[in-house]
Amino acid sequence: MNIIHHLRAVLALTLIAVNTLILAIPLYLLTLVKLAIRREGLQVTLSRWLVRIAELWMSVNNTVIALISRPRFHVEGTESLRYDDWYLATSNHQSWADILIMQKVFNRRVPILKFFLKQELLKVPVLGHAWWALDFPFMKRHTREEIEKNPSLKGKDLETTRKACEKFAYFPTSVMNFFEGTRFTPAKHDQQQSPYKYLLKPKAGGTAFTLGAMGGKLKTLLDVTIIYPKDAPRSLNAFLGGAIRDIQVVVQIRDIPAWTAEGDYENDPAFRARFQQWISELWAEKDALLQARLDT
Repeated sequence: MNIIHHLRAVLALTLIAVNTLILAIPLYLLTLVKLAIRREGLQVTLSRWLVRIAELWMSVNNTVIALISRPRFHVEGTESLRYDDWYLATSNHQSWADILIMQKVFNRRVPILKFFLKQELLKVPVLGHAWWALDFPFMKRHTREEIEKNPSLKGKDLETTRKACEKFAYFPTSVMNFFEGTRFTPAKHDQQQSPYKYLLKPKAGGTAFTLGAMGGKLKTLLDVTIIYPKDAPRSLNAFLGGAIRDIQVVVQIRDIPAWTAEGDYENDPAFRARFQQWISELWAEKDALLQARLDT
């Protein structure tokens, strides 16, 4: 990256921050109204309006990035997307820029992407309470050690998440889950001894947890592959600064097998093995796609 890239990144981040602060005002005010009026029908209407504010926020961010960062997107597979359907979305994960790219590709084409967030992220200034207002599910996962000390905690994670997901039934929602659980780096790849060339090992348990919590509501998977130029930097600053120019985004729309929401991943070894096999096959196909695009 050169000095121009750094200056562009600072300008883009500044404008995104200003956009966030401005639109947080109507979002917070509408949230106060939602808290004050408890009628279910009006609650759903207000939730839709809150989503519209979030979509406007993403649209403004996309405009900022288009004008300042000027990436060139080459997108495939989005022709049959629907705004009135429920989706589980996943992607290979290489950079914080991945989230901005997915917001660019999917904003107003599918329901807003909602992430399962750690409870600690509620403390993030401005955004933490915005995520809460938008009904992003906050989770407190209990470790095995905590459950051994207090057996009554077993199953609480799933119970809490299912309760948070009840709101998703009122109108279509997209749930985002990075299967790898963390960003790809060569060091992490080597440490894992990953069998894939361009991917880390997927964590099937989190996906099973999500599908189980949604109770079969999610029937379609948006399988996204983000392909940066092979030798390009992967940082958020590089993306916002315009150091990454050509970005390929391949979207494969897949049916989610009904059985994936019906088993007990933690306690049923046969179901767990079947689920892991399903995820492994998806990941092998994704790695083959990355190799085909990057190794030619």
